[in-house]
Amino acid sequence: MELNMENFSNDFQKFERAKKQVKEIKDFYAHALWFVFGMAFMIFINLKYSPQYLWFLWSLLGWGIGLFFHGARVFNWFPFMNKDWEEKKIKQFMEEEDNQKRKFQ
Repeated sequence: MELNMENFSNDFQKFERAKKQVKEIKDFYAHALWFVFGMAFMIFINLKYSPQYLWFLWSLLGWGIGLFFHGARVFNWFPFMNKDWEEKKIKQFMEEEDNQKRKFQ
């Protein structure tokens, strides 16, 4: 009976993580869509009212960098940006601290 409950708990945790990942991907796609429409609007305004200075490029650069890092986090393009890496580092630092304490006892 305990084994089944443990499997259920593990399956539920996997489901919750997968559900969270799907939400993060969905949020990224919404962000990307807002980026496309927002930039199209800014480009239109810029070219219509002040075509002599292309200020929309600054928005494109800033927002584009933000979108890139959002995608990098959601799709785990960089291993140091994901939750597994964070959890491993936290455990590592906690173990190192425990080892230091034991060393001086």
